[in-house]
Formats: sequence, structure tokens, C-alpha cells
Amino acid sequence: MWRAVAPGLARADAEILARQFVLPPEIVARVAADVPEGRGRCAALWARAREEATPALAELGQRIVPSATWTDLVVPAETEVALREVAAAARARALVDPWGPVRHGARGEGLAVLLAGPSGTGKTLAAEVLAGTLALDLWRIDLSGVVSKWIGETEKNLRRVFDAAEAGGAVLFFDEADALFGKRTEVKDAHDRYANVEIAYLLQRMETYRGLSILATNLRANVDQAFLRRLRYVIDLPFPDEAARRAIWQRHIPPSAPTDGIDLDALARLDLPGGAIRNVALNAAAAAAASGEPIRMGHLATAARREFAKLGRLGAGLTLEAGR
Repeated sequence: MWRAVAPGLARADAEILARQFVLPPEIVARVAADVPEGRGRCAALWARAREEATPALAELGQRIVPSATWTDLVVPAETEVALREVAAAARARALVDPWGPVRHGARGEGLAVLLAGPSGTGKTLAAEVLAGTLALDLWRIDLSGVVSKWIGETEKNLRRVFDAAEAGGAVLFFDEADALFGKRTEVKDAHDRYANVEIAYLLQRMETYRGLSILATNLRANVDQAFLRRLRYVIDLPFPDEAARRAIWQRHIPPSAPTDGIDLDALARLDLPGGAIRNVALNAAAAAAASGEPIRMGHLATAARREFAKLGRLGAGLTLEAGR
């Protein structure tokens, strides 16, 4: 169909577009009409098809247009290798498709991933990097808002998410998965039984989804081993060590920012994850800009104290010199 409405488009490019975007003929024709012939036409067709395939998920999720790249991600080498394998597997689907049984096996073609790690260690950022690498939108679905106390409603909400996303194969990122996995207990009543049914339904849809779907959990121990076996990849994002924290601080206080007396080694000793470091850096930068000053250690110390207090760790971070 793509070659019929876009003369001159290479067969391989047409097949890639057809596999990624499930669009009605009139939409394909409109996309092709909007993109003139010339160099880079396939990339331009991809971008337009991506716009047309944007799912209607506003009620259940948040659309994130990826901007982060691999250089923004500060994780152990083995974690980055695993994430790059996920991206490669998603890209290779077009090559593996003709193999049929080798790909599908007993379940489906879905690429289901679990990202596990403490809050603030970069799970959302990793999902954004993966989506950006694949040139696809990322939809963040907060499972705490999808899970319902009413029996059967959670499955209905999940069905809406997957059905809406099918057209463009958008990357689905299910955040706060603990809201679902944390409910799993020994079956003592109907609600316990349905909690397990909801988890099984989510994993079944992830296995059959055409695109990449990602679960994020702060507590890997809550996820039953039987469910872990049904996921293609399980990737841990650990709490950053001092060297990693220093690298994260460097990214959030770039050389272009006006600074005075910043001590990255002292900052790296603060026991904070990447997400909290970002908050401290942003709040310190805002305070410095409001007072017409460069960013100083005093701004960072104040912002760090507030971040520690927010995390329930009063008194932490007092080693920074507020007067610098």
C-alpha cells in the first residue's frame, strides 16, 4: 500500500513503515501526499505516520516526546548494554518477522521489559532513551491510576491502553507497577484472585503487543518469579555510587551555567539518586537566577536540605558549606 501511494519508495522502506504503523488506506495516502519525494523521504514519512498514529490515551497516560539520548543516561556499563540490546531487538523485528515460528513461539511478538530499581534511579529516563532511539513516542501509563477497586475495571482500562496504542506501536511505559504487583498475595478471597488475574492479563497483552512495552517497579521482590519468566528482559537500575553521582551532577550543572565555587566531589558525596539530584540542581539554579547570582554551594546546600526533607531524611546533606 505504501509503494502504491508513494512511487519510488524502496520496497524495504515500505515494509518497515507497514510493519510499524497500522493505518487505514486514506491516512496512508494523506501521509504520502504530505511528504515530497527526495532524500530522507522514508524518515519524513515515518515522522508523519507517527503523528497520525498518536493514540488517544490522554485520559490514561501522558505523552512524552523523547529528547534524552544515551549520553544523558548514567548507569553501570552492564545496564547500558542490556538497554541497547532491547533497542536492537525492537529494531530487528522487521528482519525476524519472516522467520515466523522462531519469533512467535507459543505466545506472541511482544517485547516486554521490566526496569527495576529504587525511585529516582532513571527508569523513566531509560524508557525515554529507548523510545527516542526507535523514533517513537513514549506513553507513560501510571498504573496506580489504571488499577481499580472494582472487579474487571482494571482489565478494561488496560484493554483501552493497548488497543489505542496498536496503530503506531508506541512505546508503552507502565510506571508505578507496584500498584498492581504489590496487590499479589496468597489467594484468600475473590479480590486476591482478581488481583492475580489483572497481572496475568497485563503480561498477556504485553506479550502480544506489536511494540515495546516496559514495566517499572521500585520493588523487584514484589514480582513473582513466574511472571518474571514471561518477560523478555529484566534490567536492574541500581542506586548510583559516588562516581556515578558526580557524573550526574556534571550533567545537571553544565559548563554553560554561571557558577561560583562549585565542588562536585562534595556534591557527589550526597547520598541522592539521579532524579533527586536533578531536583536539587533545578531548584538551586532557580534560586540563584531569582537573586541575580551565579549558582553557588549555598544555593545547592539549601536545595539539598529540602530534597532530603522531602525524602524523609531530615538533617542529611548538612556537610555542604552553605556560605560558599
